[in-house]
Order: sequence, then structure tokens, then C-alpha cells
Amino acid sequence: MKFKASYKKYILHFIQPAGTSRGVYREKVSYFLFLGGKDTPYRGVGECNILSGLSIDDVPGYEAKLNELCRAINEGSEPRSFDLSFFPSISFALETALKDFEVKGSKILFPSPFTSGGKGIVTNGLIWMGDEKQMQQRIDEKLAAGFHTLKLKIGAINTEKEIELLRAIRKYYDHTTITLRVDANGAFTEDNIFPLMDELASLQVHSIEQPVAANNHRLMQKVIRTCCVPVALDEELIGVVGNTEQKALIHELHPAYLILKPALLGGIGACEKWIQLAEEYNIGWWATSALESNIGLNAIAQWIAIKDNQLPQGLGLGNLYRNNIDSPLELRGEKMFYNNNKHWNTREIETNA
Repeated sequence: MKFKASYKKYILHFIQPAGTSRGVYREKVSYFLFLGGKDTPYRGVGECNILSGLSIDDVPGYEAKLNELCRAINEGSEPRSFDLSFFPSISFALETALKDFEVKGSKILFPSPFTSGGKGIVTNGLIWMGDEKQMQQRIDEKLAAGFHTLKLKIGAINTEKEIELLRAIRKYYDHTTITLRVDANGAFTEDNIFPLMDELASLQVHSIEQPVAANNHRLMQKVIRTCCVPVALDEELIGVVGNTEQKALIHELHPAYLILKPALLGGIGACEKWIQLAEEYNIGWWATSALESNIGLNAIAQWIAIKDNQLPQGLGLGNLYRNNIDSPLELRGEKMFYNNNKHWNTREIETNA
């Protein structure tokens, strides 16, 4: 098959600033990779989703790499022949674009009861960082919407205030009614992580994602082995390429959970390799979107639907953005559905791409 490839830069604008311990997002750049046949009227699309300061391919020359890839494909190179190990977001986009091309641009990448519209995916309700009043309002909204698993970002505002929010939830809902997850994004150090973990344990928190910064294996190992709250590795997995390195990391740290983000880890195929390791070491996992538009989110959601993982997934609907791509994805309570009465509208990203 002779392919033709192109891409388009697209800036997603947040409706409200999104706060993490790494800073506040007001806009985010994505690139959309298009892949068509020389003689076909349709083409597939994938999203190159990079997060500033987190993605290993957030580097100078990123767009030059996209240009190089498209030029080589247009000159006849086989798309799957490229080593994109250190450009995981491009790898994910290429994987998705090829899959979408195979289904003639329908965006039904992994047919299942989910894509038929009959089965939803249980998700956690993400509480973005903000001041105490904002976070309390967001918690109330998620509970009112019917979420049974809440995930709170912690580590950016006053930690005691964040703990008070968790206490307020536990005052009315025990762990059998509401599951609490927290995500520290590596915000804590040896000076403050252990008292925090004790407090979280007393509140029966389900898990903490990345309590300390990535690559501090000594401290991470100590936290995992001595604290009662299960630890989920997130940023720790980014940039760990190759089975030998991945297995060494899992063997050394042996966390309770892995958090899988295809755009940051190299795509769905790369995440499948992490799942194989997780199963080998009896480690749980769930997948999380990473501020993708609905193009990337769609690929992740459809993949998760065929995995039949029973844990709530971290699939935030792309309603964070004013200019997202219209799609059939929608939330009904805590479940994400694919509504076949809604249609894709990719005109904005297709123009001049």
C-alpha cells in the first residue's frame, strides 16, 4: 500500500485553567497526523498529544520529526518501519491513524458493545486543583452526578486543606460507598511524604499516584514497602523503553498499580507490554487519558472497552476545551458511552491538513 501522510498543528483552549502540581494549563498544543492511501477517498487520523514538561518528546525538533516521518511515508516508506521509541506521542498517533485508515476513517477502531452504544465504561471523577472553595464545588458536582470513585489532585495548594477536603467526604461517605484516589504528580519529598501517607491511610484512600518524583527509586521503594496506602506508578513509567528496562523497574519497585497513558508511553501496543508485565507480577492497572482531544480519547476508550478491566478508568471527557472535536463520546453519570446518534465533525482539523 502506498500511503500519503500529512499533519496539522492545533491549539486546544481550556474553558477554565486546569491546575496540577506542575503548573496551570490554559491551552495545549496537539498535532493531528493523517494517513491515507494514494487512491482512496478516506484517511485515518491520530493525535500527537504532548504535555509540556512531562512528555519525553516535548523537545526542540518535534515538528521536524513529524515532517521527516510524513516525507518518508510520502516517498514510499512503510509507516510501521520507523523507530519512534523516544517520540511516544507520534507513535500513538501513527498507530491510531493506521487503525482508523483500516476501518476507512470510521473511527470505530475496536468494535465492541461500547462502540455499539450499549455498554458504558466506568470512570473516576477527576477533581482538578484549585482553591478550597473551587475544589469543594467540584467534589459536590461529581457526587451529585453519581460518581462512586473520585480522584483528587493534591500537592499544589495547602496540603492540610486538601486533607480537610478528603475528611469532609469521609464524614458522609465511607470507603464502601465512595472510593478515593489521589494523584500527587510527584509533589512530595522524604520530609513530608510519610506523615501524609499515614493521614491518607486513616481516610481509607484507595491509592496514591506517583507520591514522589520519578527516578527517586530509593524513596519510592521505601514508600511502597512501608506505607499502607497502595502506590500507583505514573510518571515513573515515562521514558522507560524496552522490556529489559521495564521489567527491571517493576521488579525493583513492585507497586500496587500501573497507570497507563498511551500518548506518554508509546501507544496502545506499548501499553499492552506493560499489562503483560503487570499480570506477571500480579499488579493492577488502569488507563488514563492525558488531556487529549476527543480523537485521542476515542482511541483510548475503545481500547479499554475491549480489555474489560473492572476498575474505574481515568477517562476525562474532553469537555475541558472550548474547541474540541465533536464526537459521539459522552458521559452519563460516571460512565462514558459512545452515542451513535451523534456524529464526528473533524472539519476544523481536516482543513488544510
